[in-house]
Amino acid sequence: MATFTDRMIRAARLDANLYEEVEADKQAIGQATVVVVLSSLAAGVGQFATGGVEGIVIATLAALLGWYVWAYLTYFIGTRWLPEPQTQSDLGELLRTTGFSSSPGLIRVLGLVPSLGALVFVAAAVWMLVAMVVAVRQALDYSSTWRAIGVCVIGWLIQGLVLVAIFAALGGPDD
Repeated sequence: MATFTDRMIRAARLDANLYEEVEADKQAIGQATVVVVLSSLAAGVGQFATGGVEGIVIATLAALLGWYVWAYLTYFIGTRWLPEPQTQSDLGELLRTTGFSSSPGLIRVLGLVPSLGALVFVAAAVWMLVAMVVAVRQALDYSSTWRAIGVCVIGWLIQGLVLVAIFAALGGPDD
């Protein structure tokens, strides 16, 4: 079995075989969870100057919840709205693959470097999105990368609308 660190590196390198491996390995859910936590901690540390310790804790909890919601949306959209004939998946497969797609987010710790913050966060976001597309393509057994991109975009839009509705219902930061 591959080591945890090796899996994270392969995920960041966009190794499709790694995503197939963790899709099939039901024991990898713990590792996927750790990747999401480490990635969110890296983001919190990278923005420590603005968020402090409270920001790290909130970002970590939000990342875990966001990961679950994103995986569920991806599962639902990919298996119900946009399946290919060979698509067979379950929520666990999406949780494992999308969890590992957070691996590139570890570079966000470099946000501590004063002049690199914004650049590092943009680069990490793009890299993580590309990894997410690879993860979704593999988990849903798609032959089309475009279909995987479509699933990710639709899921992102729905998640964004849900977050806007939640912030509006809670009064948002300006109230």
